Amino acid sequence: MNPVQTISSEELELLKVTDTPTICNVIELFDVRPRNTGYMDDRIQACFPEMSPMVGYATTATLSTDNPPREGETYAGMEAQLAQLDSIPEPRVVVFQDLDVPSAAATFGEVMCMTYQTFGCVGLITSGAGRDLDQVREINFPTFTSGTNPSHGYHQIADVNIPVHVGGVTVYPGDLIHGDCNGVTTIPNHIAGSVARLCAEYMEAEGYVLDFLKTGKRDLKGLHAARAACAEKFAELRKRALDSL
Repeated sequence: MNPVQTISSEELELLKVTDTPTICNVIELFDVRPRNTGYMDDRIQACFPEMSPMVGYATTATLSTDNPPREGETYAGMEAQLAQLDSIPEPRVVVFQDLDVPSAAATFGEVMCMTYQTFGCVGLITSGAGRDLDQVREINFPTFTSGTNPSHGYHQIADVNIPVHVGGVTVYPGDLIHGDCNGVTTIPNHIAGSVARLCAEYMEAEGYVLDFLKTGKRDLKGLHAARAACAEKFAELRKRALDSL
């Protein structure tokens, strides 16, 4: 696996205080991918919409819960997964592709989430289901799933740190992930630092229109002027984004 391209702790902090839709908007300024790609579809939902944004580098895995293991015990693959975590820098987001369609049982519960949290992970995403949600909420560990399931079934982690397909997106080990109540997106690592630094100005530009609307004035000329000022700022940000490539 190639070394993961990282960003500074200051840039990570900027991403942590920014909502995911704004992240998606700012990524568009760079023209590095089509606008309808890179984010997970509505099959993947936040279990705890009230939590702050989650940001981290993907440590990926596949799993199945539908078939009894040929040898060993259920959850036996977790220690092998933990042994490979250090190949991905912190903070980490665990990203699971459930190989069972539909999922047969839960990808995670309280013990798994607390284990991942202890080993430097800040959240978990699965194409499958989750359980123990009240307990996971208590430890403030963001999770994103396609649903819930009360049982762990025959939980077996198959492969670790390989490309996985979740919510219509292929996630590679080390990809930078951002998620909140609105959903989950990847951030191309090579522009992530620049994305972080432009977010506040992007929101300020949107503020030109929002501040006008908050006046309650039904003034089309005023709205047009506010939108024009916003568009002018967006154009400036877009130029700076493209110049940074």
